[in-house]
Amino acid sequence: LRKVVHSRHTNETKIDIELNVDGKGKADISTGLGFFDHMLEQIAKHGNMDLSIKVKGDLHIDEHHTIEDTGIALGEAMALALTDKRGMERYGFALPMDDAEAKVLIDFGGRNWIVWDVELTREKVGDMPTEMVYHFFKSFSDASKTNINISCKGENEHHKIEAIFKAFAKAIRMAVKKDPFSDSLPTTKGIL
Repeated sequence: LRKVVHSRHTNETKIDIELNVDGKGKADISTGLGFFDHMLEQIAKHGNMDLSIKVKGDLHIDEHHTIEDTGIALGEAMALALTDKRGMERYGFALPMDDAEAKVLIDFGGRNWIVWDVELTREKVGDMPTEMVYHFFKSFSDASKTNINISCKGENEHHKIEAIFKAFAKAIRMAVKKDPFSDSLPTTKGIL
């Protein structure tokens, strides 16, 4: 099984993650930010991964370090869980949520890059600054060495952000799926 226990402790945040890529969608999330917890639960549920994330961050300063460092730590955990990519589909999803339409394309090809085609106009949704949504995915991309393209259109900011997180989860699920007929590495380079 592709399971990992990973910690990232700095002077700003203490993050402990348990990740089972081949799980059942169970989530145990506590970051101190309610809306962010809800979004991370979407990753577990719609990615069909078991995910425990415990964060103690410097929320007395602001939300930045908690969200950024969680993206980094989750990216690191994903990279550790996927050290052997043989038989993996590698690529991943578009989905609607009420008025919102989100598309997330992901490639676990070993190179980080992010394309962000999303406009968020509200300053916050719940207790999460909307500017940190991009920052979370950028941090995940850098730490996991994945290429992520994200686009979303819609009217309601809550729906747009949630649709992005759900599509992200579905894209991961699609990309990490094992091909029962192949155990080859999904690249012509010979290394991922």
